[in-house]
Amino acid sequence: MVCCHYVPIEGGESAFSVDRNPITFGRGALGEVGPWARALGLSRVAVITDPRVAALELFERPLSSLRQAGVDVALFDQVRVEPTDESFRAATDFAVEAKVDGFVSVGGGSVIDTAKAANLYATHPAELLTYVNAPVGEGRPVPGPLRPHIACPTTSGTGSECTGIAIFDLLSLKAKTGIAHRNLVPTRALIDPDTTETLPATVVAASGFDVLSHALESFTARPFTAREKTEPQARPMSQGANPWSDVGCREALRLCGRYLVRAVQDSSDREARENMMWAATLAGIAFGNAGVHLPHGMSYAVAGLVDSFSPDGYPKEEPMVPHGMSVIVNAPAVFSRIAASAPERHLEGAELLGADVGDADPGEAVSTRIAEMMKVTEMPNGISGVGYDRAHIPALTEGAIVQRRLLDNAPVPVERELLGELFADALTCW
Repeated sequence: MVCCHYVPIEGGESAFSVDRNPITFGRGALGEVGPWARALGLSRVAVITDPRVAALELFERPLSSLRQAGVDVALFDQVRVEPTDESFRAATDFAVEAKVDGFVSVGGGSVIDTAKAANLYATHPAELLTYVNAPVGEGRPVPGPLRPHIACPTTSGTGSECTGIAIFDLLSLKAKTGIAHRNLVPTRALIDPDTTETLPATVVAASGFDVLSHALESFTARPFTAREKTEPQARPMSQGANPWSDVGCREALRLCGRYLVRAVQDSSDREARENMMWAATLAGIAFGNAGVHLPHGMSYAVAGLVDSFSPDGYPKEEPMVPHGMSVIVNAPAVFSRIAASAPERHLEGAELLGADVGDADPGEAVSTRIAEMMKVTEMPNGISGVGYDRAHIPALTEGAIVQRRLLDNAPVPVERELLGELFADALTCW
């Protein structure tokens, strides 16, 4: 096989799939929306965004490009910072009433995920939980193709423009869940680093650490050879670490180690912010083919059960833990604990992030390096930094245990006892 990490396992997979949508990357890409929409045969599109992006000068670029191409626009600018089942329904209702033949999303991961959901339910109507990942929802596969969707990310983090995943808060459970299917992958991604120049430092940090964890989780996920062999069409997107995803993971980690702190600390550092946008793209492609695991699985509970935390740089209407922040507060504890599953990979990850590993313990090397980067960029010190204490651990554990799509992609078996121990370890990072 390609490397010793992927040793054949009896009854396990012997092949992996590579899924990737067309991508345009570079300054000025946002102005190419109109020509690409026409090339896809679109005549009337739903432009999905949020109020903050809609108020920015840069938002006129895609609108102008669409008008110049003769494409009608129906604007939905009410996406929430953290989408919910209610906001997914509102966007779907809008798309149905507007009678659009395609979608353009301009914003962060929440915007792109909302466009995916609106596209799905407008194209293949069903009760919301029909397509939602089991065991929260029914987990039914998407029954057919969706309408064209051009995704234009404005943050350097989620990688949603490259994945078939849409995440939201299910209000009745006070927990995050999602929908995952290849048909949700946007038709084309237009990635323009110019969009990150006005982002607040906290937003750049949270999104940047999401990139870091996408890459490191995909790199340390259980190998694809450890997954039970299935029919080719049933092979999941979260198929486990594989030689294709490794390429993007390694480069994304190297870029994060070199540019993440710079991008947070200096908004005029165009080189750093552009490279973090590229790292987000690479990590998005990687985890779209390998899948993430424990830090993300735990993050759904951290974000869903938040009581009073509200970070700088984000709207203050209600308590929230931004997605990348809810992920990274768990990461040092997780990687410290699971490093023995693949010590050479954890050491390599630490080194790519800029650590001088020497003969260091793999778990300590990678967790210490992440904590150092968190501290210097003023991320919260673990889950206690976003309002949790030991009394919350049982509820956090129950909120995370249902995220089987993610937990089962970890390189170690994950049940309640381990989750409780990890949340306890994650109370502080340094």
